[in-house]
Amino acid sequence: MDVSEIPLARLEERMRSTCSAAALRRLADALGRDSRAGARALGRRCQRRVAERRRLAGLFRGRARLWRQGLRLVAGVDEVGMGPLAGPVVAAAVVLRDRPDLPGLDDSKRLSPAARARLARAIREQALALAIGSVSPVDIDRWNIYQAGLEAMRRAVQALSHVPDHVLVDGREVPRLGVPQTRIVGGDRSDGSIAAASIVAKVHRDGLMQGLERRYPGYGFARHKGYATREHLEALERLGPCPEHRRSFAPVLQLHFL
Repeated sequence: MDVSEIPLARLEERMRSTCSAAALRRLADALGRDSRAGARALGRRCQRRVAERRRLAGLFRGRARLWRQGLRLVAGVDEVGMGPLAGPVVAAAVVLRDRPDLPGLDDSKRLSPAARARLARAIREQALALAIGSVSPVDIDRWNIYQAGLEAMRRAVQALSHVPDHVLVDGREVPRLGVPQTRIVGGDRSDGSIAAASIVAKVHRDGLMQGLERRYPGYGFARHKGYATREHLEALERLGPCPEHRRSFAPVLQLHFL
């Protein structure tokens, strides 16, 4: 392939619109042989795009195996907010379309807030089904945090508009799910559907905590999202717990009964 006579703007447009990994590799090779410095720089971008496509394909390898068994609606589910002293536990369940376009997809904990927000929007746009499940601080205190996390995931899956054929779960088995499931340890890092769920859940919960900042000013919820930072602990000492604090968590429990 000789691209030396094609303007760089058209080549960049071709790179962006090329869906086939093989065609993208051929374009990268051709750009690498071009005498123009701009074309070679575009070729390096193209190579990075090829590598990212390969990485993403690896993240969906488990889903592809289930598809070969005839299980087409595969959901990923994950929860966030297990450690904070305040706010709900939130889970998301996501069924992604075939060949999702989600460059940068990863465990939500590895992403910047801006990258999470961008990916959460893209995931919502490309999901065949998506739902949120949450458990309040009152129920966290009633059951315990471990059971609350499982319940949030169960609620998310059961709220999906399409009943999934199979569910991929990060790290644990969800009781009373009513759908076949596979537990994947470290799934938020190794499986694309679970990673997508972790991102949606994190962005949704962060938004809830920003709302709690307005309802209960002074605690700094918008900044620390309920985690036990120095700022949060000092606010607890000064203000005492608010209705969104988890009374069964030690730092809150100690203050509550002083």
